[in-house]
Amino acid sequence: MRSVLLLIAICGIVQGFCRADTLVSTKLGTIKGTSGDGFTRFLGIPYAVVDENNPFGPSVPHPGFKEVFQATTTRQCPQMRQGVPTGSIDCLNLDIYVPNIVKSGKPLPVMVWIHGGAWVGGTSSTQATDPVTLLNHDVIIVAINYRVGLYGFLCLDIPELPGNQGLKDQTLALRWIKNNIAAFGGDDSNITLFGESAGGMSVNMHLYSLNEKLFDKAIIQSGPALSYWMMVKSNDTIPLILAEEFGFRTANARDALRFISTIDPHLLVLKAFELGIASSTGNDQPLTKPCVEKPFDGVDHFITEHPMNLKSSKAHQMPIIIGHTRREFHFQYASRDQEYFDSFDLKPLFEMGFYMKNEMEDALNTVKHFYFGDEKFSKEELIQLGTDLIFGHSTQRMANQLLENGTKNVFRYVYSYENASHADELAFLFDQGLRFNQASEEEKIVLMQSPMRARLTLLWTNFAKYGNPTPEPTELVPFIWPPITKTTQPYLDMDSEYSLSSRPDHSRMAFWDLFYKLYGKYQMWY
Repeated sequence: MRSVLLLIAICGIVQGFCRADTLVSTKLGTIKGTSGDGFTRFLGIPYAVVDENNPFGPSVPHPGFKEVFQATTTRQCPQMRQGVPTGSIDCLNLDIYVPNIVKSGKPLPVMVWIHGGAWVGGTSSTQATDPVTLLNHDVIIVAINYRVGLYGFLCLDIPELPGNQGLKDQTLALRWIKNNIAAFGGDDSNITLFGESAGGMSVNMHLYSLNEKLFDKAIIQSGPALSYWMMVKSNDTIPLILAEEFGFRTANARDALRFISTIDPHLLVLKAFELGIASSTGNDQPLTKPCVEKPFDGVDHFITEHPMNLKSSKAHQMPIIIGHTRREFHFQYASRDQEYFDSFDLKPLFEMGFYMKNEMEDALNTVKHFYFGDEKFSKEELIQLGTDLIFGHSTQRMANQLLENGTKNVFRYVYSYENASHADELAFLFDQGLRFNQASEEEKIVLMQSPMRARLTLLWTNFAKYGNPTPEPTELVPFIWPPITKTTQPYLDMDSEYSLSSRPDHSRMAFWDLFYKLYGKYQMWY
């Protein structure tokens, strides 16, 4: 052990911090990673601990290591993956990727990735596995695991379980990074939080949380916190239903919670999936998502008001990128046959977020007429409707709200390349992702060498370094991307060629402005 510490000390003296070596000394102990091609990876570093007797409740910071921690394996949280339950409760860990460059005394910008997965799935390695393209821009990448589904988002309106455990896990991870990333050569005063889908919504929620400011910039990809898809109402019947499925009948939520805490996580995750409690398929939405917590004295809360009703002090003077893909809902409707559209009902799409009063029947007829006229429901128009309703207009409202909150600069984008669907940009941001993993070897080479990848990673890492995605024009992006203002709404159209435009989908957004003016009072803000 003494030789390990001596080696680390020598590295520190020689180059300010040791990155070529795989050993790092942190405040919580020594961590050993592994070497990659031009970078060093540290996988599965534990940042918090879950109480085995109450795996649904709050986690606590990890106490640290007495021996050298071998950071070689990531552990994922309990969830369904490809139809099979997997993961373990001992999953609150993070991955750190450090480029092997030597800049003595100059710490690197840090980019912290929060994965998506509809709040019921996903892992730190779903996309951010060996993110070489980003690392080539001289930034450190951190990806975190947090509890999802039942273990991360049961909201019971009781002190033991007010909700948002997964978001509170993320908070502990951010505190760990803030306190320890300098040991890896990272700049703890230059941290960018970014994520997509539920990960983007997480980033947005951290701007409005009751916790301290733990990051300096934010990138919200397809994740506006004003999307009514994001939240659910507290529901204390879920433990009762699950307990009964395993043979324990009770009307007391606490008793049910204690009982299901003894059930094997894989069995419980599978049952919740089968019952539609923690699954997300088609128009069905999981019942385990963030919620507005009921306040209790002496209890750590993440958020006790909906972001719609809050001002973000953390967003004040913070630069933020926010945007979405052109056809987000392609993934929901693309594989449906004509019979599905012939029998389609708009009502369930709106019931997720609106009280279905008589006036809402008129509202649905108005929406139907605007998007479909007198024609039957069709695939392309439904994709556009879902995109506008869940993502597009919510992004516009959130961008404007951030501006009102005093955000330094708000940069808007629409990712349009090849009529992009939800999460399509991730194949160009990371060296992973659904599109990338399903590609042939020849197609992967094309993706890796694509100008789209070069442009996107340049913009994101410029933003992490300077708080500005285009500090100066370049050959890849030969113009300056301006932020929005109270009177102008420029946005970056990320197509095969990047270009600047104004007010994305203006006519449709004007329709939704009027819709919310007339019917917004029926929206559920929980």
